[in-house]
Formats: sequence, structure tokens, C-alpha cells
Amino acid sequence: MSTRDLSALLAEGVKGRRVLVRSDLNVPLQDGAVADDARIRASLPTLSRLATAGARVIVVSHLGRPGGERRPELSLAPVAQALGEALGRKVAFCHDCIGPEAEAAVAGLGEGDVLLLENLRFHAGETRNDPGFARALASLADDYVNDAFGTAHRAHASTAGVVPLLARAAAGDLLASELEHLEIVRKPKRPFVCLLGGAKVSDKLAALETLAARADVLCIGGAMAYTFLRAQGHATGASLVEPDRLEAARQILAAAEGSGRRILLPVDHVVAERPAPGPSRTVREIPDGWLGVDIGPETARAYAAACAAASTLFWNGPMGIFEIEAFAVGTRAVAEAVAESPARSVVGGGDSLAAVRAAGVGDRITHLSTGGGAALDYLQGIELPGLVALGRSA
Repeated sequence: MSTRDLSALLAEGVKGRRVLVRSDLNVPLQDGAVADDARIRASLPTLSRLATAGARVIVVSHLGRPGGERRPELSLAPVAQALGEALGRKVAFCHDCIGPEAEAAVAGLGEGDVLLLENLRFHAGETRNDPGFARALASLADDYVNDAFGTAHRAHASTAGVVPLLARAAAGDLLASELEHLEIVRKPKRPFVCLLGGAKVSDKLAALETLAARADVLCIGGAMAYTFLRAQGHATGASLVEPDRLEAARQILAAAEGSGRRILLPVDHVVAERPAPGPSRTVREIPDGWLGVDIGPETARAYAAACAAASTLFWNGPMGIFEIEAFAVGTRAVAEAVAESPARSVVGGGDSLAAVRAAGVGDRITHLSTGGGAALDYLQGIELPGLVALGRSA
């Protein structure tokens, strides 16, 4: 089985064939409706091209983490309606993704029809990459298209196990676009500036080490910055610090200094007495009993200056407790700085993308990545099971 892109698969012909498309429709729901359709819209080019070519399109996705149990609040039923509206054609929905009901729904498809099956993760076999579950999925289709880069780092049944069981496999347009744009970051034009945020150094330690070695400037925000500041001997008050990562932080800082690369850390902070709406203030030194909840304005200006001088930019992770409006100022300032930069820019991670949307600057960023963890793994050179299954490696 050779690796194909979607254009090659279409050239070979899909008319009348059942094509299983692994999309990433893991969208937020609110009051039983889709609250943000960005991932739905990202999936449209591949689905539209297949349907127009006369394929019988069978879409599968996960939603949330139901843990192998059927949870009505995580049903993809509302997504089917939103997908149909965005696609401009009816999208049928089936209340299971394998078994007799799914088989009957697929049998009823005509050329150009689109069917969305229920949440894959309602079955424990999906995340376990269970061979029996993979065979049940494969029995529904002739060919396979992976268009879910955001799950390509998972060895699940729908991303890895099912692939060798079908006649042909291809990378969808979204997945191919992700890889193309991440190559901008893997082989950057310099100066190369990275901005990394988030809660824990441990969550992104390998990415920090990799990007600190590659980037000309690495700007660190979010709670992980306080582990680095503590490692330098700064007072961090009640901020989240990982004591067991202090030495790793020191090593990253020392390696960057030794190679002439710069790591920028917050020089001022928005602090609060608790991580919740309430009184806050901006300080240069965090007092006892207070915790950092956002980067301060001086830090935001320094990070913006780094962005302005960049030729290549990569940003993943918020600068503060982005979910609380009062503590989202620094993250949005970074979003605007990335958009204003003349650099080729790639942004990934849910909170970073939310900040871009809130600031209304998405059209001024080169690429908005749908894969947070997958993008970080790919940039580190880690093989992604979803790509390996297609015959491609990192």
C-alpha cells in the first residue's frame, strides 16, 4: 500500500467507493450546540472534494474523553447538523460507529453522500487500538483518508489500526497542510522566535529543550515561567512551581546561554491572591501569598519586540490563566504581536487559537494549527503513529 495525498487518491478514482475519513471534529459544545466551528470548517476541503468526486463519505471523529462509555453530552449529533450547514449538503448521522446500525447507515449511502458516525471514544477499543474494533471500522469502507492531524500522535484504532486493513490510504488536505506549515518551523528562516506558555514545565519539557536549542529567542510565559524564575533565584510567592523541574530549567537556561541564544522570562507580573476573578495588581517581584496569573505589560512589550524582529514565529500556550477574562490580557497581547509581525507564523494549542480568534487576527497569521500536542511532537522529530501508518514519519 503506497502513501497518497488526496489529489492522488482522487486521480485514481473514488466514485462509488466507501471512503472512511478520520476528521478532527472535537469541537466545544454549549447548550447542545457547537460553540466554535473552527475545526469543522478546517475539515471541509477534504470532505467536499471527496463528495464532489462521488465518494460515499463516512466521517469518524472523537469528542472529548468519554472513557469508553456512551455519554449523551458528548454525542456528535449536534456536530452533524453544524457540519451539514458548513458543507452545504445534508450530513446523515448514525448513533454508533460500528455494528449493525452503522453498517445499515453506510449501506444506504449514495454517491456524494456524507455520513457522520457517533463518537469513536464511546468504545474503549478506539483508544486501545483494539484489533477487533479496527476490523469493525474497516469493514465499513474501501479506502481511508486521515485528515485529523490533531490526533496523529495517538496510536488509536482510527488513526493507526484501521489503515492497513483498507485498500488505499491517503493524507487529507488539512493533514498535508499542517505538515507543510510545520516545516516552516522545523527549517526556519532566522531570526526564529518561539513563544511557549502553559501550566507545567513537565508537560512541555522535551519541547522546551528542543525549541530552546533551535530558537534564536524563546519567550516563556504561563505558570511554567515561575519554575524558571525560581530556578534563577527569584521570589515566586504562591505561584505554581514544580520543584522537581528546577534543575531541568537551570540546564535549559545554561544551554541557551552557552550557545548564544536568548530565553526571555517575565520581568513583571499580574498577581492575585487566588486563581479566580477578584483583586489583582501588577508587580515586578511577586510577594508572599500572591501568585502570578498573567504576564505584565512590560513583559508583553518585550515579547512583542521579539516578534517584530522575527522571520519565523511559533507560538503554543497561553501567557496566563486565559480562561479568566481579567487574566487574558497578556495572551491577547501576544496574539496581536504575532499577527503584526512580518514573520511567517504558526500558532497551535487551544488557548492560543482562542486568543487569536478573540483578537480577530487569525487572517494575519500564516497558519493556525489544529494540533497542539501533535505539533509539538512533530517539531521534536517524534514519529507520529498516524503518519507512520500512512507511510510517512516525522
